[in-house]
Amino acid sequence: MTEAPSDYTAGVDPERALKFAVQHIKGDRAQIVEGVIEPVSPTWDHEAAAEVVRDQIRARARELDCVTGSGNLDLPGSSNWYVPDIAVVPTAAAKGAGALLPADTLLVVEVTSESNGDTDRVVKRRRYAEYGAPLYLLVDRQERSVILYSEPGRLGYTRSDGPHPYGTTLHIPAPFDLDLDTSGL
Repeated sequence: MTEAPSDYTAGVDPERALKFAVQHIKGDRAQIVEGVIEPVSPTWDHEAAAEVVRDQIRARARELDCVTGSGNLDLPGSSNWYVPDIAVVPTAAAKGAGALLPADTLLVVEVTSESNGDTDRVVKRRRYAEYGAPLYLLVDRQERSVILYSEPGRLGYTRSDGPHPYGTTLHIPAPFDLDLDTSGL
């Protein structure tokens, strides 16, 4: 007599199970984008672009008592768990936190890769707005441009500044109030 297969979904919250699983992938970082687990392993060119931005915002982030990093961002009620290229987060919120919400950030930066550029351009832009990230900076390596999104709403950001070609100086508004030199991208 053959036993019926076990029902692994009985009594299990699929969102919680998926987010638990991605946090326990050994040896690599991963994120969940619309229910699909994606490894996070950027190239050096990708990292170099992120570093250009990180270097310019770090001093102002410290003045604002914030940290810059690429810690986990949870989007509760969805099958999304993001690892941004850079997030600027108040130090008080970061201490002891495993994951934060996009609304806990002051700025989120994503740098596109050939394999997932549309995710950063479309999906993450919409989700970061929906979950209240006040500023979203997209560094588009394929288009060689930058766009700053602000004023998040349920259906997306209501303001955008760009796209601007690399080499343009882009103003990052309050609380940063700094000009980002994109010539090094």
